[in-house]
Amino acid sequence: MSGNGRTTGGVRLAELVAALSLGIDLGFGQPMEHVLRQCLIALRLAERSGLDQESRADVYYTALLVNVGCHSDAHEQAKWFGDDLSLKSSKYKHGMHGVRATASGMRSLGGTGNPPLHRFRVGLEFAISGHRELDDMVTHHANVARSLAEQLSLPATVQEALGAAYEQWDGKGWPKGLKRDGVPVASRIAQFAEFVEVAHRVGGIAGATAVARKRSGTQFDPNLAKLLNAHAKEILDDLDSVQTWDAVIEAEPTLTVVLSDEQFDVALRAISTFVDLKSPYMLGHSEAVADLAAAAGSGMKMPAGDIQLLRRAALVHDFGRLGVSNAIWDKKGPLGPGEWERVRMHPYITERMLHQSGTLSPVGALAVTIGERIDGSGYPRGISGAAISRTARVLAAADVYQAMLEPRPHRPARAPDEAADELRSEVRSGRLEGDAVEAVLIAAGHRVRRRKEGVAGLTAREVEVLRLLAQGLSTKEIGERLVMSPKTASNHIEHIYTKIDASNRATASLFAVQHGLLPEWEPAR
Repeated sequence: MSGNGRTTGGVRLAELVAALSLGIDLGFGQPMEHVLRQCLIALRLAERSGLDQESRADVYYTALLVNVGCHSDAHEQAKWFGDDLSLKSSKYKHGMHGVRATASGMRSLGGTGNPPLHRFRVGLEFAISGHRELDDMVTHHANVARSLAEQLSLPATVQEALGAAYEQWDGKGWPKGLKRDGVPVASRIAQFAEFVEVAHRVGGIAGATAVARKRSGTQFDPNLAKLLNAHAKEILDDLDSVQTWDAVIEAEPTLTVVLSDEQFDVALRAISTFVDLKSPYMLGHSEAVADLAAAAGSGMKMPAGDIQLLRRAALVHDFGRLGVSNAIWDKKGPLGPGEWERVRMHPYITERMLHQSGTLSPVGALAVTIGERIDGSGYPRGISGAAISRTARVLAAADVYQAMLEPRPHRPARAPDEAADELRSEVRSGRLEGDAVEAVLIAAGHRVRRRKEGVAGLTAREVEVLRLLAQGLSTKEIGERLVMSPKTASNHIEHIYTKIDASNRATASLFAVQHGLLPEWEPAR
């Protein structure tokens, strides 16, 4: 291990999770390294609490992953409140509970800045049915975080702590209403450190100790509040000067976890699936691009190392989406100039998330080029010609082709032949490179759809409903698409939820991705 926090061998799990946390920061309207700083605070509290090394390791990963599930229903948050990033950032002002937190959300219902009539219509729809989508939102966030920890093979104690990360000392938290010492200590410390970090960044030591005193005995463990007040200077004073990334990577308790190539790829796939949950229009997109790009690279006889890098870059290329509101990603109308600039920045955010890790940095350096075009018309840097590598050209072509096969807010999915024609027109216009495009199309094989059915006892009709539900369609829209009444569509959804043990769209979407129930493709016969 070198002094800059980088390994000479495989990637450390801590690096991968820490890199993901940088995107989670932006998804909460916070500056990058908010989560890393809260992790340092949590570790210092854990040490002063006398926790052993294994318990401190639980605190470490719980603090890094505590909010990782909060983007998974960003579609619903943006649908009702306009900007999911602003909505999530408000919790640091109003807390997780109480009248003011609810009032803050209700004031933004329909999206601040939208016309009064639009906000009235959204408010009416919310009152009739939409509130059900938000009732279990915080519980769902904890369950998603716990699920990701399981897929990353983190200890059961970390999974338990993440599942209880929104519980409160007074028993008024989620999902089980645990109280006092019934809340895992890692959960108590991680949540406390999260709010303390924001308060300290905004108001210094005085602000941090004030929020600790104010919520002591209600949201926060009073013992932690006392500990912070007694040792605030030692715990908080150097946070503005420390090299945060290096400090967090070096501070990993117990033996460091270094991933093998196979484990690294499994972890990247798991994280890419969770990131794609941010929008129903993107479910399974990253993994599909990865498979297509790798197959195209193999067809072009690329070296094995280049194919591996290509696959990994495809898996991470949309990590930066976490930093852009779903009010943009899920917008059905045309994007304004400012919105387009946000879209054009998301590959750059991906690169910045990964650049501090010696192993992840090359993956990010390729992923950032996914929007670049041969004629210089792409983004984020507008590079052109020979400056775009062979692997980058394949990655771009695979992304464009796969995106056309998927529905978007402003258009339906395109047929494979139509997508192939459009891809070749991009070559004629000088935007994409011909060999890369042909390799992607050969790998695609002018493919036709195939569906898997029968998982969890789902009928063929229920699979159809599940796929539309995962795309973010309302009950009414599903009924119209499948020529059935809204009541029948609602009944199908309830049956699906029961069979797959889901409670909302995001949970059902994750099930669909993990069990291969989204559209697949096979060569035409």
